[in-house]
Amino acid sequence: MTVRLYMDVHVPQAITEQLRRREVDVLTAIEDGVDTMLDRRLLERVHLFGRIIFTQDIGFRVMAQEWQRQNKPFFGLIFGHQLGGTIGQYVRDLELIAKSSEPEEWMNVVEFLPF
Repeated sequence: MTVRLYMDVHVPQAITEQLRRREVDVLTAIEDGVDTMLDRRLLERVHLFGRIIFTQDIGFRVMAQEWQRQNKPFFGLIFGHQLGGTIGQYVRDLELIAKSSEPEEWMNVVEFLPF
């Protein structure tokens, strides 16, 4: 089984488009109609969908790390700083995650990109 991804509103559309060209299952907050939803509610929503969220929002990452400390369940968050990598690096790393890991490996995980 492959991992399904969810893109926060801060993620460039080019990343989503490239991942879809590589046959990665991606849903965006904009497509989902929740682009103004609070981060806490969005992390809960993504958990219900069984998707890992990719964000470039530092505050979102900090919140997920706090959930880890509190043992509050969430499906996983991948953080890539806006200045930390190129679109190509993020696409390669996210594709690798999506195609080579299992959903259950991502419970309560916060990962940083690029690798």
